Amino acid sequence: MTEALRADALDLSRLVRPGDHIVWGQACGEPATLIEALIAQRAGLGGVSAFAGSSFSGLLTPEIADHIALSSMGAIGSLRSLTKAGALGIIPCHVGQIAGMIEAGLIGCDIAFVQVSPADAQGNHSYGLINDYVQAAVAKARVVVAEVNDQIPFTHCDALLPRDRIDYLIEVSRSPVEVKPAAIGEGDLTIARHAAAYIGDGAVIQIGIGAVPDAITQLIHDRRDLGVHSGMIGDGLVDLVEKGVVTNKLKPFEAGVSVTGALIGTRRLYDFAHRNAAVGMRSSKLTHADAVLTAIPRLVTINSAVEVDLTGQINAEQTGPAYIGGTGGQVDYVRAGSRSEGGRSIIALPATAAGGKASRIVPALSGPVTTARSEADVIVTEYGAAELKGQTLAERARRLTAIAHPDFREELDRAAFEIASRGF
Repeated sequence: MTEALRADALDLSRLVRPGDHIVWGQACGEPATLIEALIAQRAGLGGVSAFAGSSFSGLLTPEIADHIALSSMGAIGSLRSLTKAGALGIIPCHVGQIAGMIEAGLIGCDIAFVQVSPADAQGNHSYGLINDYVQAAVAKARVVVAEVNDQIPFTHCDALLPRDRIDYLIEVSRSPVEVKPAAIGEGDLTIARHAAAYIGDGAVIQIGIGAVPDAITQLIHDRRDLGVHSGMIGDGLVDLVEKGVVTNKLKPFEAGVSVTGALIGTRRLYDFAHRNAAVGMRSSKLTHADAVLTAIPRLVTINSAVEVDLTGQINAEQTGPAYIGGTGGQVDYVRAGSRSEGGRSIIALPATAAGGKASRIVPALSGPVTTARSEADVIVTEYGAAELKGQTLAERARRLTAIAHPDFREELDRAAFEIASRGF
């Protein structure tokens, strides 16, 4: 039986046992009231662990690690401050693996914190802004605590949360986390032009958030009958639908529906998605499944990286001692785009970092291999696109050097010559 609790009198010691593992909705689906209560009461809970896939709320700071052992799949959003302070445990995994790891107990989940919409006439709540691995957490948890927020849209999910699965419920009215569109610079537009050239009429796109993805969405307003199947979508989707660019009518399944697991944007996106059957919030078992993705023809996937080496190895996580990214869904989508009939997989990144002092096309990676060179397809910088699939290592090195910043090409040419001399 569901027990209603007052937000201003929430005593988590009634629900949480010492040593419990907590999982909550990530990104704009963070249940902020519950997280705030956990932070405020953490000293009296006997030590707990929590898994946060990403965070944009600013609530999670290094100071709370005194009584909460935080873990994540990466330093995404405001979690970067925790990795800098050594206060975040990194679990290397793809987004598509998280639900299964929760089900198997590899990521502990005794308590699930979820932010949901008000119930429909049948008493079911929508997961609202985040679906991905939340359903797995709800199914696994001993205790489900739902933050019912009347400002959360009722979105069309592949499953709803019935009232009888909620153990404790608090009702709130507060603005959900918003992620504003990024400022787009001339360099971002140049990169976006090279990437957008691979998106033709009828393509199905996967794209993230940030300056380059936002620029790409602005540059494809002349396309027709695009589809969307993406781990996340931002405000740019609204423009593409309203201008008739995205129709989803040519997709082999879920025709007419933009499929995603996360809405990461502003109120404009949230209002657009509210009771809109053309936006489908799906679990990561569908958004990131190999069998599903590779069955989508003309799938064009666009992801980012910290650096790429001359053989096509991709690091999207770490630069030297600083962990600044994460595995996310990159590997799932890179593989899918590259293998899709008529599809492409694009890694888009600026040619330099550190104010132009460091090249992001490098002889050897300074961090881990997030995506293997055997999966790489197209790498894009301001200086062009390097198509790597089917090319020898020597030819890859030549093509990648050509899209590096001119200031670094001499050094890269020497490294490329060594690769060509060896053949590997």
